[in-house]
Amino acid sequence: MASATDSTSIQQQQQQQLPTIVVLISGSGSNLQALIDATQNTNQDSGSPSLKANIIGVISNRQKAYGLERAQKAGIPTETVSLKRFKDQGKSREDFDDAVATLITTKYQPDLVVLAGWMHILSPRFLAHFPRDNVMNLHPALPGQFDGAHAIDRAFEAFQQGTISETGIMVHKVIADVDRGQVILQQPVPILPSDTLSTLEDRIHLAEHDIIVRGAQAFLDELTGKQQQQ
Repeated sequence: MASATDSTSIQQQQQQQLPTIVVLISGSGSNLQALIDATQNTNQDSGSPSLKANIIGVISNRQKAYGLERAQKAGIPTETVSLKRFKDQGKSREDFDDAVATLITTKYQPDLVVLAGWMHILSPRFLAHFPRDNVMNLHPALPGQFDGAHAIDRAFEAFQQGTISETGIMVHKVIADVDRGQVILQQPVPILPSDTLSTLEDRIHLAEHDIIVRGAQAFLDELTGKQQQQ
């Protein structure tokens, strides 16, 4: 019969064998929290998606981002890299991207990088560090609609003008073209006649918490499959 110590050791070994994720954030980190919760969800019958991975680092470009506190409470190492500091030193956005990518690849070497509310468009300099195409983004719009910033606002405005009846969310691979990478998962979100911008935002954010977990797991499964074929 296994002792409690044996069980703990087995659990630690299983965690070490899991794929690893680094998450990039800029704000409150509610989607980060969904990922954290999913890594801790071992109950397959709970109805909530689980994520078979270890989040080994969280990086923010804003020092006061609440998501950093969420990560620290979960025991996840955090880093802050400020674009302003780079600009103050006369350096470029590409230099900033290079520094963030170098930090990820040298210190963490994750299987997957997830952009979860990372409010900074990444340059080809960043992506050059990830030849495996293992960078994933969450975007609150359907493929080909409302690329870039303020997607929910623009979708709601289009609804009010009568040009759309639904919007949605997607997770996709990150390429140089903003929000144009290969779609991993997508989910439509209807816009109700009674909706305000606030209620639509709330419903989209709730759906994001589900799709970012399922998308990360699907992406990891794809990456794992490719590794096994090599």
